[in-house]
Amino acid sequence: MAINAIAVAAIMMSSVTQAADDAAIQQKLSSVLGLTVDSIADSPVPGLVQVSTNRGFFYISDDGQFLIQARVLNIDEGMRDETEVAMTSLRLKGVEEMEASSITFKAKNEKHVISVFTDITCGYCRKLHNEIGELNDNGITVNYLAFPRAGLNSENYDDMVSVWCAKNPQQALTNAKAGDNVASATCKNKVAEQYKLGQKLGVNGTPNIILPDGSLIPGYQPASLIVSALEQAG
Repeated sequence: MAINAIAVAAIMMSSVTQAADDAAIQQKLSSVLGLTVDSIADSPVPGLVQVSTNRGFFYISDDGQFLIQARVLNIDEGMRDETEVAMTSLRLKGVEEMEASSITFKAKNEKHVISVFTDITCGYCRKLHNEIGELNDNGITVNYLAFPRAGLNSENYDDMVSVWCAKNPQQALTNAKAGDNVASATCKNKVAEQYKLGQKLGVNGTPNIILPDGSLIPGYQPASLIVSALEQAG
């Protein structure tokens, strides 16, 4: 019994120490760098913890001194990208939370669902949207998430709010991407939250395509290649 009590006490002490370390890291990132920490977890590398913030994914030394933005590759596991593994779960969780507030172009015979961070002024976003029919015809539903590249205090942001608040958001998005003027509209919306999610996931350009398994296509790809990739993935 005494041994068990000592073991339990040691575990509790370790948990308290870890919580204190996490709080110190969170405070330092906030006060020094202005980052908002969403989560802290162990990393595959001893001496580092992985931190998800409002401005992306980082590693930080457990003493809080060194901040690293890099890919961790596991040599013993065939160069597995451990950073991508962690990011995959973050992407899936994020797009799931925003699904209800996305602008959806639903496939009649749905086989796959992709999420696309988009901007109405982006040339490659417009090019991808011109192929929305081909994607839908191949059973691919597209959930659009707003990522106004000019930021939240911009006309670009206001226009995207107007699109999301239109009586027919799908048509408004199509018209805006065709270069039409955007009719002003307001409503309760999550355009800002979608933009912040994009920043958290490291989106720095559009389109940014998240596949059903959480993997990422960081830019435009023709619809035919997206269809092929999804079919090969099963």
